Amino acid sequence: MNAIAEFTIIPIGVGVSLSKYIAACEKVLEETELSYELHANGTNLEGDWDDVMNSIKACHEKLHEMGVPRISTIIKIGTRTDRKQKMAEKTASVRAKLEKDSSH
Repeated sequence: MNAIAEFTIIPIGVGVSLSKYIAACEKVLEETELSYELHANGTNLEGDWDDVMNSIKACHEKLHEMGVPRISTIIKIGTRTDRKQKMAEKTASVRAKLEKDSSH
C-alpha cells in the first residue's frame, strides 16, 4: 500500500538547537529509495507503507545512536486505494486551482 506521510521528529534532552539531528535523519532518508521533502516543521515522505514506517524507525535509531535519550514524533499518514498518488500531484492540483482562480 502506498502512503504519503508527514512526520516531525523531536529530539528531547539535547538542548535547543536540533538541526544536527534533523540533518542526520535526512541523511538516513537519502539512503532509501523513497521520495521525501524537508520543510520548516517536518518532512514529507512517500512510498510503500512498510518502507515509510521503517524509514521513520531508522531515524529514531540513528538519533538514539547519537545520544538522544528521548524522541517524540508526530506522524500524519494518507493512503488511497483508487490510485497511486504522488506528493507533487497533490500540490500541483492546488496550485492549478489557485492559478485558475487568479486569472478571473
